Amino acid sequence: MAKSNKIIIQCCLCGAGTKKAQAPTVPYTAAELAEQVVAVAKAGASVVHIHVREDKVVNGEMQIGYKSMGLKPFTDAVEACREACKAAGVDVIINLTTSGGEYEDYKRLQHLSALKPEMCSFDPNTINWANSYIFENSPRFLNLLSQEVVKNDIKPEFEVFDTGHIDSVMYYVKKWNIPQPPHIQFIMGVGGSMPGTTENLAFLVGKLPAGATWSVSGIGKCHMPMMLAGLALGCDGLRVGLEDNVVYGYENGEKIIATNLMLVERAVELSKLAGREIATADEARELLGITRNCLRDEKTMPTTYKE
Repeated sequence: MAKSNKIIIQCCLCGAGTKKAQAPTVPYTAAELAEQVVAVAKAGASVVHIHVREDKVVNGEMQIGYKSMGLKPFTDAVEACREACKAAGVDVIINLTTSGGEYEDYKRLQHLSALKPEMCSFDPNTINWANSYIFENSPRFLNLLSQEVVKNDIKPEFEVFDTGHIDSVMYYVKKWNIPQPPHIQFIMGVGGSMPGTTENLAFLVGKLPAGATWSVSGIGKCHMPMMLAGLALGCDGLRVGLEDNVVYGYENGEKIIATNLMLVERAVELSKLAGREIATADEARELLGITRNCLRDEKTMPTTYKE
């Protein structure tokens, strides 16, 4: 069961691949991100997971809102979100992605030292994502990422897609003395990894390290089933957002395309129906073991890394 009756709602606003053609409100720019971060924070999200985009020429064609791991897009996004939250009087934990795929290691790490987010993603294994491309997370990169989260006092969100990934999490936690207990984010339903079924989620929960907190998200069609299963199993958090799912439901046989706000509001409503209280950002920090650092706005450039 959950450590607390409080539940952490996380919103993953855009991911690396969701396009406006799929969901017109998916945020591409820093301004769009900032506006939506404020909206979902007001609705009950205590954590926002941020990827960034940029306009880029790819194979001779200009791509609008193309995935990026650039330091400038991250800096623009984080500064815009921090300023917008301050102006609106809302508080939220910023969780920056490190999942850069084909990008060099340093590009996947440079924004952590520079921007000092309270959280970042930590994908502990390489997988064949949806049986279509390699989602690479080499031991070389993971050793560097481990050093970075310890050095900058960043809470890693360990994204677990399959059973063996839990063992990998604990390998890096123990090797680099990453503060325990870990926070595990189960990502269910990615092709080539654990299907999003209640049976599979219950099995994974039974393998959690002692004291770990955990959250769950289902990709696509298993988005709602995994929320309901997570609540039944006593999850510490629910992850929603256009990164994971663009369909809110159906009406007269037609898809209702989601917005981030709609997905957060539904997660809040379901959590309350399950008898849970929605955690504020400070309550989420307490549950996750995050020490609030008022100096996180101070920027320092990345240092060198050791293997």
